[in-house]
Amino acid sequence: MTSVLNVLHVIVCFFLILVVLLQQGRGGGLGSSFGGGAQVFGGRGAGNFMTRLTAICAAIFMLTSMSLAYLSSAGDRELKQFETQQGK
Repeated sequence: MTSVLNVLHVIVCFFLILVVLLQQGRGGGLGSSFGGGAQVFGGRGAGNFMTRLTAICAAIFMLTSMSLAYLSSAGDRELKQFETQQGK
């Protein structure tokens, strides 16, 4: 389970970096350097699509981060419970 989450986390991380870099900001962004500013999604459609895609990727990234943190602390909880039982 942890290895699947790790792989998904890394893939989402790279995709999130790519999506953020391709967004067109005030300076034109990295997306305008590829293709000379050709509009693939229309005038405002690209901004809405990229914003929505960034939010989805960020949400998945946060969920995988919290899941991995919870799973990694499971060993600490088991160790603490074991030490408590041994102390009795």
